[in-house]
Amino acid sequence: MNLHALAAFDDNYIWLLRDASGRALVVDPGDATPVLAAIGDGPAPHAIVITHHHSDHIGGLPALLARWPDTPVFAPDDARIVHATQRVSEGQVLAIGPWQFRVLAVPGHTRSHLAYVGEDLLFCGDTLFSLGCGRLFEGTPAQMHASLSKLAALPGDTRVCCAHEYTLANAAFALVVDADNPALQQRVKEIHVLRSSGHPSLPVRLDTERACNPFLRCHAAGVRAAVQQHAGMALPDETAVFAALRAWKDGFAG
Repeated sequence: MNLHALAAFDDNYIWLLRDASGRALVVDPGDATPVLAAIGDGPAPHAIVITHHHSDHIGGLPALLARWPDTPVFAPDDARIVHATQRVSEGQVLAIGPWQFRVLAVPGHTRSHLAYVGEDLLFCGDTLFSLGCGRLFEGTPAQMHASLSKLAALPGDTRVCCAHEYTLANAAFALVVDADNPALQQRVKEIHVLRSSGHPSLPVRLDTERACNPFLRCHAAGVRAAVQQHAGMALPDETAVFAALRAWKDGFAG
């Protein structure tokens, strides 16, 4: 399996998955230029999949469809994604080239956000980041917590393919929340090595994220205690811990 994280804008990744013949699946092409450069004179993509409507995830669609007009575009049922050719939803299984991907509804960052899981890969857009999660632009804390719990329940060897290189910034916050976590400390060391050598911090195994990411650890006593101390109040359940943790991160200055 040939997986590439194509850098776009300041910190986006457009994911490109190639089969043995060189045909690709393209995920969240906010900019067409890196995709066109990567594919070059190669064969047209099998398909494009979209996680949500933000422009840094769909902005490259017009140029890519101008180049390859018959390419299917799988996307949420959201009118803001005007170039979709097939609207998909929770539970559907997509046969794309030699691969199969199951569609997961993961509202929170946006109300119609989807993720795609298959082939031991998770394309999760802006829902789950390494050591972090997306901001709540349209959804509620309860929705986002449920979406993250859904993703966290996937097999541990699933490789998480997030859409942004936010990992070092997320690490600074995670170390404040969960400072005594040895798995987190080890992950941060690995991230520094990867980034200093010019490599992406992604993909990352889901079991690593479950051990390190405070937004997947709202059940952990240490995380809960830190969040309650910062909030100055007792929090009744994991959803309340998540909501307070996300609010803390929103105001975190690093």
